Amino acid sequence: MKSVIFHIDVNSAYLSWEAVYRLQHGETLDLRTIPSAVGGDPVKRHGIILAKSHAAKPYKIQTGESLMAAYQKCPHLKVVPPRYDLYLRSSNAMVELISEYSDAIQRYSIDECFVDFTHMVKLYGDPFSTAFIIKERIKKELGFTVSIGISSNKLLAKVASDLKKPDGITTLFPEEIAEKMWPLPVGDLFMVGRATYPKLNALGIETIGDLANYDVEILKSTLKSQGVLIWHYANGIETSPVKKSNHLAIKSIGNSTTMPFDIDTTKEAHLMILSLCEMVGMRLRDSGYLTRLVAVHFKTHTFNSTGHQRKFDTPTDHTRDIYEEACALFDVLWDGTPLRHIGVRVSEFCENDFVQLHIFNEKDTQKNRKLDAVIDTLRARFEPKTIIRGSFINSGIKPMTGGVGEDDFPLMSSIL
Repeated sequence: MKSVIFHIDVNSAYLSWEAVYRLQHGETLDLRTIPSAVGGDPVKRHGIILAKSHAAKPYKIQTGESLMAAYQKCPHLKVVPPRYDLYLRSSNAMVELISEYSDAIQRYSIDECFVDFTHMVKLYGDPFSTAFIIKERIKKELGFTVSIGISSNKLLAKVASDLKKPDGITTLFPEEIAEKMWPLPVGDLFMVGRATYPKLNALGIETIGDLANYDVEILKSTLKSQGVLIWHYANGIETSPVKKSNHLAIKSIGNSTTMPFDIDTTKEAHLMILSLCEMVGMRLRDSGYLTRLVAVHFKTHTFNSTGHQRKFDTPTDHTRDIYEEACALFDVLWDGTPLRHIGVRVSEFCENDFVQLHIFNEKDTQKNRKLDAVIDTLRARFEPKTIIRGSFINSGIKPMTGGVGEDDFPLMSSIL
């Protein structure tokens, strides 16, 4: 049976999700229709561009550039700060909808996933028609658009989803490679980065087709194993399966912040750690994992860095457990030098289907899990500030800080 793989990619994900949220809560201006972006602090003009609208593209605003540089290109650019908890909820809602059509879903990142549709063809019929139904349902029911690539493997499906954006569906089966993929610049091929691109150009390779038809032995002698890999990709050769996953494929969950002021008291430092742990704990529970390891790192106002990690006696997803262990680590490390940056990270995950309870605190563990579940539900239904800890009142520190980092997700090379 011929494999049928979908790659579903949200168009301008962060910006789209922010725009939909604002429209649902009474705003009349759609951020997607004006030059706009998500990123950093728009008041202080500090930080980087995380996502931009299509209307911002004529101004050559780039993802990853500083807000200051973006404002110089487009002074009237509308910039809004990121809301990572909103992005997680939006991503989960999309995957839940897609799961109605296949249970073989591999989440590649927060805004894209692979879907194995092979064994669902008999039930739903033509893959293109089903992809159209999924795309239109996401647009109608969730309010944002996606692009879908369809092929026989993950690599080609991902390439296909990039061919028609936004709000498009494209097939790229092996028999279509010469027509649709080979004319593209070789720099568009996955795994051809900034360092590889000029080396290929030096060999006279300008397009993906040039690479596909090049002598693989010469590529091997020039670029070693990298040359063989990209030659295979240029010819559409890739065989990894779609791995079913109910959670985001993450190895760690981290959260950090650079403060606009120096922190020089233990009380302020502990509050900042709690603010970071609130988001870490929520994301950990949302992923369906327990953590065995917590790490703390910080930078002083002179940019000296320090960090350490410690294992839990029993795996946990409770915010207070993470916070108390993080504070204990911090207290051992900190010598009182004013701080400008603090971070918390958890890792060494295990599934939360079965929880190992400690003989002396079984009731507390069950109670804490129920409490966290209620708080997460209320924050997801309304907004994160619906419930805050009293210790943050009049403290000058946000009750929840930070969010999702792109380093939480695996590189494409780890799944191909």
